Amino acid sequence: MTITKNVGSVERVIRVVIGLALLSVVVLVEGNARYWGLIGLVPLATGAVGWCPPYALLGINTCRTTAAAGKG
Repeated sequence: MTITKNVGSVERVIRVVIGLALLSVVVLVEGNARYWGLIGLVPLATGAVGWCPPYALLGINTCRTTAAAGKG
């Protein structure tokens, strides 16, 4: 099974940075509120893989295609 990437390179970097920032909450915050930082796994994973399930469902693609890269 091949997954077609639907997240562009700039957006991938942003997702990884946001994911890491949210994951830092797990280390920096005390108490049960710290586990909310685990939500950072979602943008980190989608940024690392380059595929976002909601984008696939909605038909969104922020990747630059080779045809679009040659134009303009």
